[in-house]
Amino acid sequence: MKKLYFTLGLSMLSFFAFAQCPTGQTEVTIDVGADNYGYEIYWELAPTGSNCGSTAILFSGGSSAVGCNANNVNSGGYSSNTVIYEGPWCLTDGASYDIISRDGYGDGGANFVTNIGSWPMYTFSAVSGSETFTFSVVPPAAIDGAMLEIKTPSYVKVGNINLEAKIKNLGSNTINSMDVSYTINGGNTVTQNLFGLNIYALTSYDFIHPTTWVPASTGAYSVELWISNINGQGVDAVPSNDNLVKTINIKDPIPNIIPSYTSINNTFTYEVIVNSINQIDQPRDLDFHPNGDLWITNTGTENSGGSTVKVINPAMASQSSLWEQDGNAWHFMSLPSAIAFSDNGNFATSTSVLDANHGGNQFTGPTLWSSDPLIYAKDAGPGTNGSHLDMLHASPYSMGIASEKDNIFWVYDDYSNDIVRYDFAADHGPGNSDHDDGELIRYQGMGLSAINHDIVNHLVLDGEKKWLYFVDGGNQRILRLDITTGTATNAPSSFLQQETLASYQKMTGFAWEEVVITGLVEPAGIDIIGNSLVVTDHSNGDIVFYNVNSIPALEIGRIQTNEPGIMGAVIGPNGKLWYANANLNKVVKIEPSTVIISDVEESQFVLNVNRIFPNPVLNTLNFTSTANFVEIFDLNGKLILTVNNNANTIDVSMLEEGVYFIDVDGIKSKFIKY
Repeated sequence: MKKLYFTLGLSMLSFFAFAQCPTGQTEVTIDVGADNYGYEIYWELAPTGSNCGSTAILFSGGSSAVGCNANNVNSGGYSSNTVIYEGPWCLTDGASYDIISRDGYGDGGANFVTNIGSWPMYTFSAVSGSETFTFSVVPPAAIDGAMLEIKTPSYVKVGNINLEAKIKNLGSNTINSMDVSYTINGGNTVTQNLFGLNIYALTSYDFIHPTTWVPASTGAYSVELWISNINGQGVDAVPSNDNLVKTINIKDPIPNIIPSYTSINNTFTYEVIVNSINQIDQPRDLDFHPNGDLWITNTGTENSGGSTVKVINPAMASQSSLWEQDGNAWHFMSLPSAIAFSDNGNFATSTSVLDANHGGNQFTGPTLWSSDPLIYAKDAGPGTNGSHLDMLHASPYSMGIASEKDNIFWVYDDYSNDIVRYDFAADHGPGNSDHDDGELIRYQGMGLSAINHDIVNHLVLDGEKKWLYFVDGGNQRILRLDITTGTATNAPSSFLQQETLASYQKMTGFAWEEVVITGLVEPAGIDIIGNSLVVTDHSNGDIVFYNVNSIPALEIGRIQTNEPGIMGAVIGPNGKLWYANANLNKVVKIEPSTVIISDVEESQFVLNVNRIFPNPVLNTLNFTSTANFVEIFDLNGKLILTVNNNANTIDVSMLEEGVYFIDVDGIKSKFIKY
């Protein structure tokens, strides 16, 4: 788009369209991003502290009819879904200025990128009707690295832990090398140098610390991670932004006790955990928070929205429950079909309606929430929309949801009959409305169909083997797709797209297959552990167990509860099976008479730092002592490499990037090839 130039009073600033600014001033431009409603935007540039519409105004943009009073208008101003390049202005070095933002509807939506010289130094996103953003005319320092995020999840299973982080180069010089360090609970410092980086100015970079952390036991740990010695220099312009601290909770893996449920010698008791007395109302799904709390979704009505019941210390003598409903559940949790927790403590729900605004359009999809009790179901303030963290609107009639990691989830989309991968990326904050960093990938062509919009089609991801399993109720079958396969292309214009996104793609050439095609009437809920798949049948209350070592999967057991209406099922932290019955308004734990551990425990495959290093590995994997016999398997258990001579190293450079199992003289481990 052509850049627009504006001549302003020289008493306020100097204007040179194609020349450098005079000494003591720097050229500033502002890129304004409009959302779906560009006509709602009005803004002003003024010296800091100025009132909207004051004589100190340097420039105004957008719809003047909206004005400082944020009037609701329907035309004029900017075009929708465009970027408008405003400026340049020569502003005083070191001085502060305000961007005064107004929105005619009151929900914000405009983005402002302030460029100091050629550097995009500040990004502001308006989220309400009246806001002011302040920036200073200061170009970047030569060297300034900032730690943005510790990306290692808040909850991790015991084993070798990769400490991952995101940094940003806030300086003008390219970062070619730096030291990365960490301490655990304030203990010894572990430092290694990264080199050959080429992190350009004002760009971000993700890294994994080369030395993995091996916790001594389960529990909560304080992890501090920082950068230093950038480009071999000891001075960073802003040392205060170089480090972050995060609490990481180490958990035991879930034991595989599925043989307890498939043994013909076992009997079962059915413990009702919560029911209508605890405000359970048409529960269609349930999931465990990584901290062990059990969350249940109530269906509610389309206009009122659903609600949740959180069970603290479930099935213990100290159990308690808490019913909560977001103030805007009518939109963000309308007829929730499923709930899924991520390893960062956030959760997402899928909405089984056509239009979250209930007006007959195709405008709804999954919603991201915080489980923080100070955020969830609390009013985020004037001009905000409840407490939700994010929502994307490309999947009406979403009948199930599963977590991949962080803010990435998979959805069963019965409107388009697809599976869709939703990456919310960075959430927009409680009650806000910026969706332009969302990324969608749509998987088509599997002939999907739900039974109806009351009976769910749940999903579960086998995170180790990278298979996504999902119910296809209308066809009475279970499918799976390999999430590591396929080629992404730009989404065609025929795809439902209701908002501006960072990326919208169609996946082609991905691998998928039918797992179960017989023996189910109304499949609904699903979960997996090891090679054991659990499926609920809504029609009769059966809970069916399958072994997925071979496809089609082999049915290895069936529990007949004789209670039609079961939908969601989940394997809990202790390996026990829990389910929600929407007809009977209750959540039940199935207790086997004898607990039997699976003969093949995947938890034996831990990241064993005492036998192999480095991990992750690029070319050469080392052994801490001479190995007589080595076998490497892929995530599907296929043997891909054998070494049976005395060796201290093994070349893995020919392997593709990914996760592998390794057996070194009987010690089973896991490593990451990058």
